[in-house]
Amino acid sequence: IGAVLQIKATDWEALQAEIAASSLKDAIAVVGRVNNTDQLSVNGLTLDRAELQQAWSEVSHQIQRLRDNVETADQEFSLITDNAHQGLIAKPTFDLNEPVEAPFINTRRPNMAILREQGVNGHIEMAAAFDKVGFNTVDVHMSDLLAGRVSLSDFEGLVTCGGFSYGDVMGAGGGWAKSVLFNTKLRDQFEQFFHREDTFSLGICNGCQMLSQLAPLIPGAEHWPRFHRNMSEVFEARSVNVRVEKSVSVLLDGMEGSILPIAVAHGEGRAVASESALAGLNAGNQVALRYVDSLGNPTQHYPLNPNGSPEAITGVTSKDGRATIMMPHPERTFRALQHSWKPEEWTEDGAWLRMFRNARKFIG
Repeated sequence: IGAVLQIKATDWEALQAEIAASSLKDAIAVVGRVNNTDQLSVNGLTLDRAELQQAWSEVSHQIQRLRDNVETADQEFSLITDNAHQGLIAKPTFDLNEPVEAPFINTRRPNMAILREQGVNGHIEMAAAFDKVGFNTVDVHMSDLLAGRVSLSDFEGLVTCGGFSYGDVMGAGGGWAKSVLFNTKLRDQFEQFFHREDTFSLGICNGCQMLSQLAPLIPGAEHWPRFHRNMSEVFEARSVNVRVEKSVSVLLDGMEGSILPIAVAHGEGRAVASESALAGLNAGNQVALRYVDSLGNPTQHYPLNPNGSPEAITGVTSKDGRATIMMPHPERTFRALQHSWKPEEWTEDGAWLRMFRNARKFIG
């Protein structure tokens, strides 16, 4: 049995004396040192890291080509030798720790509906994020609205959470949306909520798919896309980079230009819209988020763009900015420790907490 450990050179210097005096002295030795050349050097032989990694990944790549979309499989494999690709980056344009919600925290706790349906599973993180910035978060199941136990008239904020409503067997978010559209009582209630100027709404992942189909009830959402199966033809669960665009979204105020890591987890996240609809979204500053590469440029390259959405669009907002939908999961990274990777200086708050703070600032 053997193991290879990577430790700091200073730690090895401190350990050497102890190891030399122990029974492990003949079992532990330095076998290599990290370098900056992107090459592996062994006994005078120099090997390129990219070539070694491709050799290691070749079998998986061939299986992926048979199982998934050939084009996206090849795109992912090609990233190994792309020297411009630097992985995840984080470049916020704002102070992560600025409490923009602070002036309003001690005034009141506005009611926030954390809406879910059968199969939705992202409501706990969502409630935690909105609670942290001063909302009174209320777990609202669709059955509560249907039975009349809860009314949206009592809320100033509404978020449709991520997960798999009805196990996605009725189409991603489709069954959930139709339970509103085909019920006169609920349709009127949702429409009244969306038209109130003192409210905001947010749809994430499955909730994004659901709200996109409620666009006829939402003022200024006529250009919103629908969301279809990923180009890769598989469920995507990974961390990616997105760029916050210049938009009218009240939730992304002050975040424009930021490039941030974020989690995605979806099987049907590819935005689908006509060219005229996309043009309308761009013209109205309604595109909120785009997938970007490690240079910060919008990309169609898989898996940097995990679903193949046109123009790398993954978040949009209404014309007045009060309704925002996005495929990624900001609630999964509102704390620094939730990130799979983050800059070392991020210790408590994650960059995406700013979005929730903006919500509290908007409500006032």
